[in-house]
Amino acid sequence: MNEIRIGLFGFGVVGQGIYRVIRRATNAHASIERICVRNLAKPRAVEVDPSLLTDNPDSILDDPDINLVVEVVDDPEASYRFVTEAIRRGIPVVSGSKAMIARHLPELIELQRKHSTALLYDASSCGSIPVIRNLEEYYDNDLLLEVKGILNGSSNYILSRVFDHGEPYDQALTRAQQLGFAESDPSFDIEGFDSLFKLIIITVHALGVYISPERIFTYGISSISDSDIRYAREKSMKIKLVAQVVKVSADRFTMFVMPEFVTPSRYIYSVDDEYNGVVIRGECYDRQFMFGKGAGSLPTASSILSDVMARRHGYRYEYKKMDYVDRPDYTTDVPLKIYMRYPDSDFLQSIPFTRITEHYTSADYNYVIGEIPLSRLIEIRDRLSDKNVFIANFPQFFLDLDD
Repeated sequence: MNEIRIGLFGFGVVGQGIYRVIRRATNAHASIERICVRNLAKPRAVEVDPSLLTDNPDSILDDPDINLVVEVVDDPEASYRFVTEAIRRGIPVVSGSKAMIARHLPELIELQRKHSTALLYDASSCGSIPVIRNLEEYYDNDLLLEVKGILNGSSNYILSRVFDHGEPYDQALTRAQQLGFAESDPSFDIEGFDSLFKLIIITVHALGVYISPERIFTYGISSISDSDIRYAREKSMKIKLVAQVVKVSADRFTMFVMPEFVTPSRYIYSVDDEYNGVVIRGECYDRQFMFGKGAGSLPTASSILSDVMARRHGYRYEYKKMDYVDRPDYTTDVPLKIYMRYPDSDFLQSIPFTRITEHYTSADYNYVIGEIPLSRLIEIRDRLSDKNVFIANFPQFFLDLDD
């Protein structure tokens, strides 16, 4: 592929960033030939030749001169239609749509194989951090033990304002919305779903196994209170929203998203503001740490450009780990140690802790620290959505390797 002629779906913040980055990257030998948008009359921050704009997807998909589709629309259903139709027509695709990819990845892999074309999506996970391609190419399944980190810049910005600047949670959330790090409805980020979708994609490339979103315990930071923040500070810790996939034995792994108490000795303790940080652990190489901006127009666009350039050289994911004979099995039969703030004794009695190691009650708030199987947390997750409840994980995996 000598000259890359791009049909771009989506021209919001990320799409406009891609337009700017492609125009700057003179050595990319790439040009945007057509841009499909929902509203042709919508004002945009980037000046663009009106003749490039269209509201008809077929004007891109039917154009024989376009040899790469780049898709960054914010509607998962529309994203699915554009990506699958392009692949069926043999047009390679670069996408940043994490929710769509995470829900349809097995089908998308089969479509790529059936139609002998490629779908690249490094930008869907951790913005500017090239975690997918590194997992795909450099980390062997049998040696890789864990991928863990901060995968959402919005929630991390909020928690950074809370712990590093002493802002109340609600004020930090408002600031994140004003700066464009969080949407007017921030639930996708602060409830952990953004991190969840990224983790699903990462796990396919880390271990070769796909797990659907509904099977994974996901818990966010929306109910965090001053009491929880004070507890963490008293223990010289921060609370971070952490996603992780962990091999718990040679043939089993688990994965979940939830707040975690992080001590200063951990790499992710110092990952602040809208940045992401990913720790990859293996049997022979211990820990490796990747750090960078996880969101934003230009950081995400730079990752899109990297995938565009990879396609110029014919790169595609091989999904080699999905063909391994001995892929690990997913399990939720794993004990966790958690902190739980709870409203009253009746509520506490309904929570199936196997052991409680610390119990505190006061006129202001109550908490316990105890052990509970991950499977039981999944069973009671609706109960945990009570705004008077907050849970956070104490990390226990591989502590013996961190001495």
